[in-house]
Amino acid sequence: MRAGELDVSGLSGAQKVAVVLMQMSPASAASVMTQFSESEAEDIAAEIVRLRRVSSTVADHVMTEFHDLAVSGRRTARGGQEFAVGLLEASFGADKAAGFMDRLASTMAGKSFEFLEMMDSGQLLALIDGEMPQTIALILAHLRPGKASAVMAGLGDVQRSEVARCIATMGMASPEAVGIVAETLKVRAGAVMSQRKSSEIVGGIQPLVDIINRSDINTERSVLEGLETLDPELATEVRARMLTFVDIVKLERRDIQQILRGVNAEVLAVAMKGAPAVVLEAVRTNVSGRNLEILEAEMASAGPVRASQIEEARAEIVRSIRELEAEGAIVVRRGEEDDYVY
Repeated sequence: MRAGELDVSGLSGAQKVAVVLMQMSPASAASVMTQFSESEAEDIAAEIVRLRRVSSTVADHVMTEFHDLAVSGRRTARGGQEFAVGLLEASFGADKAAGFMDRLASTMAGKSFEFLEMMDSGQLLALIDGEMPQTIALILAHLRPGKASAVMAGLGDVQRSEVARCIATMGMASPEAVGIVAETLKVRAGAVMSQRKSSEIVGGIQPLVDIINRSDINTERSVLEGLETLDPELATEVRARMLTFVDIVKLERRDIQQILRGVNAEVLAVAMKGAPAVVLEAVRTNVSGRNLEILEAEMASAGPVRASQIEEARAEIVRSIRELEAEGAIVVRRGEEDDYVY
């Protein structure tokens, strides 16, 4: 087998289907493609883009295995983005094809910073030393939350707040920006990387919340306090994402009881609609006898409830939890904090 040639024994099912379609005329390949589900078609199109060219030897093996048609002319099959787009358009129409290719581009571009996952937080901090907050935010938004939180904890207080704001407000990263930053970092790390071709959506509030939720309590407090100074509205939205109604199960019994005493039974009944069993159990076991009867009656008479009503009821309870926490009346456990030892 020549250097760089595909090993037929290692081909996946999607790759083999891609090879078969690459041997066919666009019309025939489109007819076959319509027999697959949309997710399967996306996987196959991705392999066509990646394979680009397949040797006649590999094509012969695949075609023989499928027993569908014989290879003629011992020619090299052609793939690539243009072939994939044409095939998808013929199979599903231009609009769906565009959607497929957009998702495919995002998926294929999403590994620009994958090599950083092999480095520890100390190495990453040394690597990004001196970078602007926007650049650091772009990098952290591409890392796993656990890895990113470790790096975030190593930043200075002011820098940490700036980076947090950049992550939360980041939108579409241009292919040039992603490619330049990733390539520069990889060169620094002593490796060579190829330029990524497509845009990708990174950042946003949820990635920041994921990072903070995996940080220690001091890092969390520092980030949120700094963000409060820089952008109060953004800080409020981040805080709102960090605690959910389901988190009530993390509270001590006395804290749950204190929260529930201030919640209207009707609101609580709506909030409990569709809640996990563990949440229902936590609420029921911390409501007193008479109040539990009232709550059960409210739940029984509630009937169908709109999802928006449930969300608002849960939000009201979360606001109560946050107010009590801010007052120091209750303690909310974050992430994987250790239990207290008495």
